[in-house]
Amino acid sequence: MQAAVERTTAGSVAEMGATEALVRFASGLRYEDIPEAARHAARRHCLDTVGAILAGSRQRATRIVEQTLLELGTKGTAAVAGLVPRFGPLSAAYIGGTAAHGLELDDGYRPGSVHPGAVVIPALFAAASTGRYDGKQWMTATVVGYEAVCRLAAAMHPASRYKGFHNTPVAGVMGAALAIGSLLDLDEERMAHALGLAASSAGGIFAFLKGGGEVKRTHPGHAAREGVQCAFAAKNGLTGPSGVLEIAEGFFETFSSDVDASVVTAGLLDGDLVMSRCYIKPHAACRHLHPGIDAVLDILATEKIKADKVERIEVGSYEIAAGHGQAKYDDMLSAQMSYPFALATALERRAVNLDHFDAAARADKAVLRHVPKVRVFADAECEAAYPKQRPAKVAVHMRDGSVHERRVDEPYGGAANPVNDDALTAKFHSLADPVLGVLRAEEAERMLWNLDDVTNIQNMIDRLVGVE
Repeated sequence: MQAAVERTTAGSVAEMGATEALVRFASGLRYEDIPEAARHAARRHCLDTVGAILAGSRQRATRIVEQTLLELGTKGTAAVAGLVPRFGPLSAAYIGGTAAHGLELDDGYRPGSVHPGAVVIPALFAAASTGRYDGKQWMTATVVGYEAVCRLAAAMHPASRYKGFHNTPVAGVMGAALAIGSLLDLDEERMAHALGLAASSAGGIFAFLKGGGEVKRTHPGHAAREGVQCAFAAKNGLTGPSGVLEIAEGFFETFSSDVDASVVTAGLLDGDLVMSRCYIKPHAACRHLHPGIDAVLDILATEKIKADKVERIEVGSYEIAAGHGQAKYDDMLSAQMSYPFALATALERRAVNLDHFDAAARADKAVLRHVPKVRVFADAECEAAYPKQRPAKVAVHMRDGSVHERRVDEPYGGAANPVNDDALTAKFHSLADPVLGVLRAEEAERMLWNLDDVTNIQNMIDRLVGVE
C-alpha cells in the first residue's frame, strides 16, 4: 500500500494514535493500494454476505423490521437484497443488517469475536442508492470497513465481551462510518468526524444470551444505519470529538477494560491487512460452537459410530464458549446459540444446516434425546489459548466404555482451514437460489466474483431484489 504509506514516515506510523492511523488509512486507501489477497477476500466476503442477506430476508425478524419501517413511512429508492419494497437508505441499511445476521450465516473475525460483513455490506448497499459508484470504489470501501471493524474489536476483546457488550454493533458502527466515508471520498478531517460521531452510536449488549428474544438479529442493522448517517452527517459538516478512540471517556475506555491499541495500527499502513484472515461459516450456528461441531462430525465420519450408542459428550473450551452450554432451544436463536442442541443435531443428522433449527427440527425427539448427553465446561488450557485460537476438546463416550477424543484449535472456515471458492459458491447458491431462482442467482454470482469490473454498483443491487 505504497500510496497510503507515502503520506507519513515509518517512524511516525509507529507513534501514531489509533484514531489518527485509522482515519488516515480510511481516507487514503485506493484500490491500487490493496493487495490481491485482500481484493480476493473482499469478493469472497461480499458473495458470502449477499447470500446471508438473501436467506435472511425471509426470516421473522427481518419481516417484522420491514413491516415496522413501512408503517413509519420510510419508503425510498434503496433496495434490500431479497425484498421487493424500496426504502430510504437508513431503513435499507437497518433491514439489510438484520437480514445478514438473522440466520447465523454471516462471516467473522476470530480475534475480535465480531461479524464485519453483516454491518459493512448492508451499509454500502444502502449508500449506493445515493450516487453512482463503481466496483473498485465499492471494494475499497469494503476493505476499509472490514479493517476498522476487525481491528477495533480485536483491540478490545475479550474484555469488551466480559463487560457484556456485543462487539459486532459496537465496532461495526465505526467500520460502517469509515466505509461510507471512503465511498464518499471524505478527506481526513471529515473522516475523523465521521468516526467521532459513530462512537456515540455504538452499543449492543449480550442480554439475549440469558434472556432470549430476537434483538441480536437487529444489532448489525442498527450499526449499519447509524454508520451511514454519521458518514453523511460528517460530509455535511457535523462534528464529533477528536481522538475519540483514546480520549478519556472515549470509545476504548467505555467499551473495554483491557485495550491493546497497537492491534489497530499494526501493519495498517504497510499493506498487512487482516481482512484476508476473516472466516466464513460452514455451519448455521454461533461460531463459538463450531470447534465442537467439527470434532463431533469428524468422529462420526472416521470412527463410524452410531448416535444411539453414545452415552455422553464432554466439551472443554474457553469461558465464552462454555457460556453457550445452556440447553435452551425454545426459539431458533436460542437453539443456534446452544452447544448441547448443536451437538445433538450434529450427532443425529451428521450436519448442522439452517433447516436444522426450524420449529419442526427443534421438536424432533430423535435430536432432543441427545441434548442431555452434552456437557460443556471451561477448560484452562483452552481459555489460555483464546482468542489467538478458538479451541475445543471433545470426548465422545460410548456405551461400551470406549472414548473418542478430538481437539480442534481452528474450526473449518478459518484462515488456517478455509472454505474454498467452490464450497463458498455452493453455499451461496444454497441460500440465493430459493430466493432469486437459479438463473438470477447465477447472474448475481458472476457479478460478485467480478466486482472489480462493475461500472455501477446500483445496477448490480437492482438484480438482487425479490419478486412480487
